[in-house]
Amino acid sequence: SALIDGRVQDIAEVGLLQTPLVIPGFVIAELQTLGDSNDKMKRARGRRGLEVVAKLQRSPRLDLTLDETPVAGKEVDTMIVELARLMPGTIVTTDMGLNRVASIQGVSVLNINDLANALKPNVIPGEPLSVHLLKRGEQPGQGVGYLEDGTMVIAENGEAAIGTDVTLIVKSTMQTSAGRLIFGRIDEGAGDGSLADSRVGMQGAAGMLE
Repeated sequence: SALIDGRVQDIAEVGLLQTPLVIPGFVIAELQTLGDSNDKMKRARGRRGLEVVAKLQRSPRLDLTLDETPVAGKEVDTMIVELARLMPGTIVTTDMGLNRVASIQGVSVLNINDLANALKPNVIPGEPLSVHLLKRGEQPGQGVGYLEDGTMVIAENGEAAIGTDVTLIVKSTMQTSAGRLIFGRIDEGAGDGSLADSRVGMQGAAGMLE
């Protein structure tokens, strides 16, 4: 999840990760499986993750190893936790489920979404943002799309534009350990009620993430 997200590359490049980085072979295998998927979204996520791996490998500033240590387990999350326990190492992730499992097992975790809570958001209210709307949102009239890194974008008045590329004006953002949410409107002439709409949308979108 951290490789697909891509921010780990920027974090490593600026020197915040003062430690050798390890990418397990079974994680590469999972990205390759996603990259070969018939599902367009899964295929894009898998290929993005592999691109980030290649960029990390090319960086002269990083001490990166592709580790082929055999680990017991059938699920990738279980194998990651076990490998981190054996090394020992810290898991870098954006996955709340993996975060919880690792914490229960006593394995340290760096959740990139938690780190982002202390940093300035990537988008600022009032800025334009282009996104492809894929489905309806939890609240009436909403359309939902995703950025390349998997960030959920909610267009408050986007239901009629589902299936198309739109340009939103960002109204607000919300960062949680489960991920970042961006709220916006297609219509630049949104009224004073847009902030209240955003708060309602946050509650509905947070339910989708859970």
